[in-house]
Amino acid sequence: MLVEAFALHQAGRLAEAEQTYNRILATQPDHFDSLHLLGIVFHQRGEHAQALRHIDLALEINPNNIPALNSRGIALRELKRFEDALASYDRALKLLPDYAEALLGRGNVLQELRRFEEALASYDRAVAVRPDYVQAHANRGDILNGLERFEEALASYDRAVAIHPDFADAHAKRANVLHALKRFDEAMASHDRALELRPDLAEAHTNRGSTLHELKWFDEALASHDRALALRPDYTEAHYNRGNALHKLKRFEEALASYERALALRPDFVEALANRGVALHGLNRFEEALASYDRALAVRPDYAQAFVNQGDTLCELRRFEEALASYDRAIALRPDYVDAHCHEGMCRMLLGDFERGWQKLERAWIAVRQRPAMRNFSQPLLHGSNELKGKTVLLHAEQGYGDVIQFCRYVPHVADQGARVIFEVYEPLRELMGSLSGVAQIAASDEPVPDFDTHCPLLSLPLALGAGSATIVSQTPYLRASPQAVMDWNERLGPRHRPRIGLAWSGRPSHDNDHNRSMRLRTFLPPLAGFDATFVSLLQEVRADDAPVLQGSDVLDFSKELKTYADTAALIANLDLVISVDTSVAHLAGALAKPLWLLLPFTPDWRWLLDRDDSPWYPTARLFRQDATREWDSVMARVRTALDAHLRRREWS
Repeated sequence: MLVEAFALHQAGRLAEAEQTYNRILATQPDHFDSLHLLGIVFHQRGEHAQALRHIDLALEINPNNIPALNSRGIALRELKRFEDALASYDRALKLLPDYAEALLGRGNVLQELRRFEEALASYDRAVAVRPDYVQAHANRGDILNGLERFEEALASYDRAVAIHPDFADAHAKRANVLHALKRFDEAMASHDRALELRPDLAEAHTNRGSTLHELKWFDEALASHDRALALRPDYTEAHYNRGNALHKLKRFEEALASYERALALRPDFVEALANRGVALHGLNRFEEALASYDRALAVRPDYAQAFVNQGDTLCELRRFEEALASYDRAIALRPDYVDAHCHEGMCRMLLGDFERGWQKLERAWIAVRQRPAMRNFSQPLLHGSNELKGKTVLLHAEQGYGDVIQFCRYVPHVADQGARVIFEVYEPLRELMGSLSGVAQIAASDEPVPDFDTHCPLLSLPLALGAGSATIVSQTPYLRASPQAVMDWNERLGPRHRPRIGLAWSGRPSHDNDHNRSMRLRTFLPPLAGFDATFVSLLQEVRADDAPVLQGSDVLDFSKELKTYADTAALIANLDLVISVDTSVAHLAGALAKPLWLLLPFTPDWRWLLDRDDSPWYPTARLFRQDATREWDSVMARVRTALDAHLRRREWS
C-alpha cells in the first residue's frame, strides 16, 4: 500500500495519497514513512502546521532520520520559525555533514535571517558536495545579487542554466542581474527566454518592462507591465512600474492612477509615494505633489530622491529658498548624488547665481562622465591653468543640440590662446559648425576621435577657460549660414512682398519638460491669423496631431527639406523674425543674431533667468513668459499685440 500511496503522491494526486497514507496509519500508527510522507503532502498543500505535526511524530519514532530532519526544517521555515529550522538542519548536518539538501535549506534559512555571508557559505558547501545542484547555484546567485556582487551572481545563474537549460526562474533572475549591470540587450534575451519557458511568470513580464524602460522603449514597457497585471491584478510592483512607463509617455493622469493602485495595495510603498508626487507635478498639482513627498519622507526620512523631487516642485512654485534647502538635504544624505547637485545648480543659475550654479553643474557633469558607460579619455581635461599654445584641443558635445548651439560661442576663445581646435559635434550640426571661427577641424561624434593633447566637454568651457562662471560671451552672430544656401532658400521662398516670420511651436517630444515648453499648433496658430506676413514653419519634424492643422493653414512647411541645422540656418537667414518656444531653433536664431521672440513657461529653463524680457545670451531676443496661470493663451495674446505693433512700424528688412 505504501508503494501505491507514494505513486499517487508523485503523480500530484495529493488527496488520494493522503487517504492512502492514512489507511496505512489506521492499522500501523507508528509507520515512520507514512507519517513523514504525509507531512510532505501537507507541506505541498501549504498546510505547514499539519506538516510539522506529522514530521515530528515520525521523528519520535526515528529521531536521527536525516531526510525527516530536513523536511522538518522546511516546514519550520515556512512557519517563519527560523531559529528552530536552523537547528533542525544543523542536526541533520551533524549526522551527515555532506547532505546537500540540508546545506541548501540551511542557506535558505540564513538568508531569511539576513545572515548573508553564512548563507553564501552554506550554498558554497552544497555545490562543493554536489557540483550539479542547480537550485543551490540559483540560490547562491540570489544571495550574491542581494549583496550587489552582480558579476558573481551572474556566474552562479549561468551555471544554473548550463546545468538545467529550461530553468525559467534562473533565466528570469539572470535577466535581473544583467539589468543591474546595465547590459540591457542581454537582459532582454534572458527575460524572453524565461517567458518562453514560463509565459505565466508575472515577475518576468514586469522586470522585462523595466529593462525596456531603461532602453527607452516606453510603449513596449507598458505592454509588458500590462501582461504582468493580467496574470496578477494585485501585483504591486507591476502597478508601480506601469506608472513609471506612463509618466515617461507624459500620460500623467494614468500614471497617477497606477501609483495610487500600488499604494492601495501597499500604503507605505515609498517609491510609489515619491513618484505619485512627480506625476502630480506633471499635472501642475504642485501642492498635492508636495504632500505626497511629505508622506514618502515620513516613511523614509533618508530618501534623498524624494528631497530632490520636493526641491523641483518647490522650484516650480518659485519657493526657491525652500527648494535649495531640499537639495541640500538630499546632498547631506548622499554627497555624490548627481541629480541633487545638478538640480541645485540649475536652480541657482535660474536665480542668476552663476558662480555657484556653474560650479554645481560642473560637479554633476564630472560625476556623470565618470560612469563606465560614458566616454573617457586618457588625455587630461582642459582647465584654466593649461598652457594651450601649440596644443591640439578636442572640444566635444555632451548635451542637446540647443546646448551645443548656445555654448559653441566659447570655442573661438580656445583658438585665441594659440590652440589647434578640433570640435566634435553631432552629425546634423556638423556643416553649421563649420562657420564657427577658430576651428581647425570639425569631427562627427560617430567618427574615430583624432589625436589631441587635452580635451573639454563643451558646457565645461566657461569654467575651463578661467574666465569665471558668471562670464557670458554675448557677441552675436557667432554662427553664419552659407551664402549660397541663403540665396537658394530665398528663391524657394519667392519674392519678398511682405515680412517673413519663422515659427517653432514645439521641441523634442522626449524632452523631460516637453509638456510645459511645447505648444500644440491649434493653440499657437490662431492668434497669428490675419497678419499680412508670410509664416514659415522651422520644424524638421511635425507631430502627428499638428500635421492636419499645418496642412490646413497658409504656413509654409519645409520639414522634408530641412535635413541639417545648416539648412535651417539658411532658411532663418531669409526671415525677418523668429517666434519660437524654448528649443534648438530659438538658440539657432539667437546665434545668427536674428530677431527672436521666445515663448517661455512660468518657471523656465535656467538659462532664461526670471522676470525679464531680454536675454544676456542673445541680444536680439525678446522674452514672452507665462504668468502664474501657466497658460499659453495670455502669452499668445501678448505676442499678437506685439506683432501688430511690430508690423505697423514695418520693422523688417
